[in-house]
Amino acid sequence: MKQFMIKDIPLGSFFTAPVYLDDNFILTAPEVAFSQELISTLKEWEFKEVLSRGEPREEYTETAETAVAAAAGQGKQAEKTFAGDGEQIREAEHFYTEFLKYTQNLFHQVLIKNEARFNLVAERVKELCDIPREKRRYLLRVMRSGLEEGENYLASHAVKSTIISIIIGSYIKLPSHRLIELGTAALLHEVGMVKLPPQVYLSPRALTPEERQQILNHPVLSYNLLRSFDFPLTISVAALEHHERENGSGYPRKLTGDKISLYAKIIAVACSYEALTGSRPHREAKDGYTGMLDLLKNEGKQYDDTIIKALVFSLSIYPIGLYVLLSNGKKGQVVDVNPEFPKFPMVQVLGELTPDGKNRIFQTSREGISIVRPLKKEETL
Repeated sequence: MKQFMIKDIPLGSFFTAPVYLDDNFILTAPEVAFSQELISTLKEWEFKEVLSRGEPREEYTETAETAVAAAAGQGKQAEKTFAGDGEQIREAEHFYTEFLKYTQNLFHQVLIKNEARFNLVAERVKELCDIPREKRRYLLRVMRSGLEEGENYLASHAVKSTIISIIIGSYIKLPSHRLIELGTAALLHEVGMVKLPPQVYLSPRALTPEERQQILNHPVLSYNLLRSFDFPLTISVAALEHHERENGSGYPRKLTGDKISLYAKIIAVACSYEALTGSRPHREAKDGYTGMLDLLKNEGKQYDDTIIKALVFSLSIYPIGLYVLLSNGKKGQVVDVNPEFPKFPMVQVLGELTPDGKNRIFQTSREGISIVRPLKKEETL
């Protein structure tokens, strides 16, 4: 592939082949213009060059390479199906529900009995870490943005943040014992909130100065609780630092860059993505696509770029689990990524089966059926 200096790429131009940040990370497909926003973001990330087998052009023109790739995508994978998806989804839903119940009981135990045992928590987290990487995509599909009746907000946030953290940790190839530590830290990163009145962290109203100070102090409370329960220092520190930011704008100690622990950097990204895509009393959830774009902007350089890239590599720009409206008017759910064409993921059509009774899953494409926009889950009912 050829190297192109970003400063030399004409604004609004279209490359005749995909553009890469490195050998694996696709930045744009041929039909995506090199916008000012994209150039500004790359400069903020301190990227100076990109890679491509194509050339920039003033207007989008389909080349033989893109035509062949599109045709291959439509012909070879247009009706791709995944055997046993229904059973995998049911297993994922059962695991997710049981893990959520366990976490709710764990938080209740901390609140009422003021106790938690590291070995027992780590054992449950290990069950999540032991799920093969290719099967974790089913957990992403069953994660809910809202809360079911009787569901604890803190436990739900903790479980979803833990799943995302472990997926990121797996991508960056953390060894098994460190993955368990990361997952344990993610599960308990907000444990200090358990000791606060729910109206403080759930209220849609403006907080009083005293209440705001309670929120700012909760990482310290989490740290103190975990240390009192004899949790390892690495896990306790991750809970203390998960609200720290690369640019020093976080809390409680306004740490910067390398002074923040790796586990805390991962949890910060996972926690923020979950917060963006999860419902809160004062705002509706953003869809996964919009939430991913918000994180990619990394306004003010709050997050570690390497961790953000790991999130994108793992979940894709159109994250697994996202509900979408298709160009043929049907509705679907993203079930797998397409690394060659990130704008055209694998989608399961809701309510449709193949003649042999399997879920109908196909690869979206520019020439064929494409994604029009994300959908809220309520719009799929």
